[in-house]
Amino acid sequence: MCGIFGIYGHKDAARLTHLGLYALQHRGEENTGIVVRNRKKTGCHKGMGLVGDVFDESAIRSLRGNVAVGHVHYSTAGAGHGKNIQPFLLSHKKGDIALSHNGNLTNALELRRAMKKEGCTFKTTMDSEIIVHLIAKSKKKDIKEWVIETLSQLEGAYSLAIMINDALIGARDPHGFRPLCLGRLDGAYVLASETCALDLIHARYVRDIAPGEIVFINKNGLNSVKPFRKRAHSFCIFEYIYFARPDSNIFGRNVYLTRKRLGGQLAYECPAKCDFAMPILDSGAYAAVGFAQESKLPYEMGMIRNHYIGRTFIHPSQFVRDFKVRVKLNPIIDVIKGKRITVIEDSIVRGTTSRARMKTLREVGAKEVHMRVSCPPLRFPCFYGIDFPTKKELIASRHSVEWIRDFIGLDSLKYLSLE
Repeated sequence: MCGIFGIYGHKDAARLTHLGLYALQHRGEENTGIVVRNRKKTGCHKGMGLVGDVFDESAIRSLRGNVAVGHVHYSTAGAGHGKNIQPFLLSHKKGDIALSHNGNLTNALELRRAMKKEGCTFKTTMDSEIIVHLIAKSKKKDIKEWVIETLSQLEGAYSLAIMINDALIGARDPHGFRPLCLGRLDGAYVLASETCALDLIHARYVRDIAPGEIVFINKNGLNSVKPFRKRAHSFCIFEYIYFARPDSNIFGRNVYLTRKRLGGQLAYECPAKCDFAMPILDSGAYAAVGFAQESKLPYEMGMIRNHYIGRTFIHPSQFVRDFKVRVKLNPIIDVIKGKRITVIEDSIVRGTTSRARMKTLREVGAKEVHMRVSCPPLRFPCFYGIDFPTKKELIASRHSVEWIRDFIGLDSLKYLSLE
């Protein structure tokens, strides 16, 4: 998971990209970068850390131009260190090529080996670098054909914002795994992973980039092509469950309302006798609203979040995840003590986070603790950009619901059905 942003035709391209990345910070907290084009000159600023830490006013002012691409990152393919920070920038005889990528290429190893045999040298461990080198080595006659030939060789998930000299290109894989939308602002074109980034800069949402679509944006306007055969759409449900911001619209639906409907359906399928329903913040909050309303139960905030702690799931280190769990949420003892509680979670991935939180509720005096989960058990790996690439990381792939209930320390545990 990453967040990508691109803009064409605005004098404050870097500043608007900076703001867009702020809106997309939830999609990656490891590092960030912006590449901007000013006529024949390309500027770049990258760094490890959050958007607000990497970019100060002097950095933004140094990035002059009317075309820019930006990226916020957390690593699923390629270790999270400096040389892997996107946008990846390559200076070539064709000009400057910069790329921001959200997703994972499933044939990256095969492509990389083939390109190394042809003499290609890689500077990073990212699958995204492969795309840039494929564009650079294309022998086709123009930008449009370079990009089409390159993307035709890729398998897996990709939403892309590419800058080739003064042109901006947006593309989405034929299955549409990851979101990408198009907006307009004062005559400029904007690409973003989520509509919340458009909202922040007051850009008007135009439409989603369709699965398998490539848009080419330059001084002549926008040209859209759909060069690939149609595939079955495979929109990532984890975007709705956890990753996307609730104020975004993705895949044609509002995220908040979708999570609320999941919670309502969860209450219908898996009712619970208790004193109140409470969420695990933040992503469980919206399903909990739907659950409480459908169940006609009080909705309580039994835990308060420390907002200076980032998202625990997307940190690559288990040690740091465990530490953040303890610091992130603190129980309100007077609300919880002596009560029968139903906790609404958005998902259970490894189980360690939920176990720690439920232990805390027991310690402060909860009489009963039930859990309802607004998605089905996660039993299989994801190879398209979510950080659970192996079955051993998924507690539900190895254990029954009853075993997970005992491991977490619950009186009952039920999941939303797959249907």
